[in-house]
Amino acid sequence: FNQRSASEDLGCRRGDFSRKHYGSVELLISSDADGAIHRAGRFRVENGSLDETSEYTPGTWRRTDVHLENPEYHTRWYFKYFLGKVHQNYVGTDAEKSPFFLSVVLSDQNNQRVPQYRAILWRRTGTLKISLPYSPTKTLSVKSILSAMNMDRFEKGPREILNPDIQKDLLVLEEQEGSVNFKFGVLFAKDGQLTDDEMFSNETGSESFDKFLKLLGDTITLQGWAGYRGGLDTKNDTTGIQSIYTVYQGHELMFHVSTMLPYSKDNKQQVERKRHIGNDIVTIVFQEGDDASSSFKPSMIRSHFTHIFALVKYNSQNDSYRLKIFSEESVPLFGPPLPSPPVFTDHHEFRDFLLVKLING
Repeated sequence: FNQRSASEDLGCRRGDFSRKHYGSVELLISSDADGAIHRAGRFRVENGSLDETSEYTPGTWRRTDVHLENPEYHTRWYFKYFLGKVHQNYVGTDAEKSPFFLSVVLSDQNNQRVPQYRAILWRRTGTLKISLPYSPTKTLSVKSILSAMNMDRFEKGPREILNPDIQKDLLVLEEQEGSVNFKFGVLFAKDGQLTDDEMFSNETGSESFDKFLKLLGDTITLQGWAGYRGGLDTKNDTTGIQSIYTVYQGHELMFHVSTMLPYSKDNKQQVERKRHIGNDIVTIVFQEGDDASSSFKPSMIRSHFTHIFALVKYNSQNDSYRLKIFSEESVPLFGPPLPSPPVFTDHHEFRDFLLVKLING
């Protein structure tokens, strides 16, 4: 098993992709309303073309292969590789005194008759899945597997669980596990807004924004909601009354919409809204105004967690959407590549493209 950093993975994969399609890497710098300079770091900018000002005819591009990448990441490993096969489950307590489970199975590598270990580490923060090579002359201990998962210290265990009922519990846990489901931020920005305080302070959206939300998914009532909640409160309405939700190719998606999260007249920073959207890895920024108006930059959003921004603009003159993607440089390249120009007149086609792009990211 060869562990690589995200930047190393990016470097290895970069040769397989077209720079034209996946954009250039830019050091993005901007200033806020007070003139203070912000350094956003290095972001990869995808705009579908090296020349955004070129003339275009919307909707004339040929559809690229829009599909979900990395199926192994989305696959329910325990259901597919462990259930019904001889495997071991262990329980222990980590250094923070939180319980963890470890599942280990010896199986063929992609049915090529090459034996390998598959391991799942279950923790409160989520699951980690790895494949490790099998050696007939060297037994792989449980501690060495945990070490390969960067877990060298623990309070107790691990000890094997012999009760077969644990398999049912792990199946339920896997169904609820977040890697199969996704939460995305959706931030409404009025034309001319340059700071996140301004954007998060928009109490309501607009007609075009509401139209975009209907395209994304269904409006659901949070209280009593039994599906994937994406960290939102489904009991006491502390995170708003409604939200946007959809299911795409078997994955549940919950959208943290800025105008649906609680608004505070006394708090200019809108901490409750930022608490959710600021912790989302991927955020859609729906910006009003034409293409020539002041555009969004990642440096406008103060978040240590958001690595990908999808800038969406709606053109009412030809009923089209324009898309632009900003990805932190450490994020490996992901498809599908934006068409040239990145303009969509078929709204359902745009929805498919956007959701696949967000999930892959």
